[in-house]
Amino acid sequence: MEQIKNWLIENPTLFSIIKYVLLVSVVLIIIQIIRRLLRKHVLDTTARYKSQKGIEIIGYAVLIILSFSYFTGSIKDFTLAIGLFSAGIAFTLQELILSIAGSLYIFIVKVYKPGDRIEINGIKGDVIDVDSIYTTMMEIGQWVSSDNYSGRIVKLSNAFVFKGPIYNYSQDFPFIWDEFNLPIRYGSDVELAKSIVIKIASEILSEYTINSKSQWKDVVNKYYIEDALVDPTLAITLTDNWIQFNLRYIVDYKKRRAIKHIINNEIHKEVLKSNGKVNLASTTLELIKIPEVKIDIKQNNN
Repeated sequence: MEQIKNWLIENPTLFSIIKYVLLVSVVLIIIQIIRRLLRKHVLDTTARYKSQKGIEIIGYAVLIILSFSYFTGSIKDFTLAIGLFSAGIAFTLQELILSIAGSLYIFIVKVYKPGDRIEINGIKGDVIDVDSIYTTMMEIGQWVSSDNYSGRIVKLSNAFVFKGPIYNYSQDFPFIWDEFNLPIRYGSDVELAKSIVIKIASEILSEYTINSKSQWKDVVNKYYIEDALVDPTLAITLTDNWIQFNLRYIVDYKKRRAIKHIINNEIHKEVLKSNGKVNLASTTLELIKIPEVKIDIKQNNN
């Protein structure tokens, strides 16, 4: 060992080259270790490919910086080079790191879980899977009306939990308020119309009303929120064309469209049975006066 040490001292150029080769080898080994870890733990093909490419780019950039600084003597501290390398990795893989942090946040805080209906980053759907990188959703809405599935499966980065609001339709309280307007013609029996609407809504929605009351109490106890009325309510507004009935009620978040159809259909049946006492309105035009039209016909005797 003493002879090797003396030989290296006598040959400083060779010693410098050996140090440089060892330094490059360490960087290359670190790059390969990180690539293997990514290949093993990142299951998504796209994310794995991009992260491995990012590591390669960062590695080559670090090698260039180290080579330049080594031979010019600008950076002599190896720990500084390692710091630059780590910063480069963090910058290149910031989206991946944020996604992994997002998955931990979703799991610990219980932001949502598979089976929940959420809206995040402008995308609405049912969560069907949550992994370390992505949240997978079955999309609803878009080109289809109401809350029906569009048929598209959406993969969304978990990083979005830190970038905007998350609307959860089912967490803690799996019910939502819905409403629709019903136009009643002037001259109809308003009291009879009110009783028809409230009676049908109460019968159809009784199960949801009973179940929602107990769960709403839990929500009130858990959060700083005032109590709310979950029974069906009816508000009346007089318009230029008709009496507008606004029915507001609570319903299961997955059955909004179906329940609205049933309520409308039953109300229509009862209105027809009222023998003209209650009539649904539509946009109409009333002619107050028809202007006189004078026609002057001149006959030509020639």
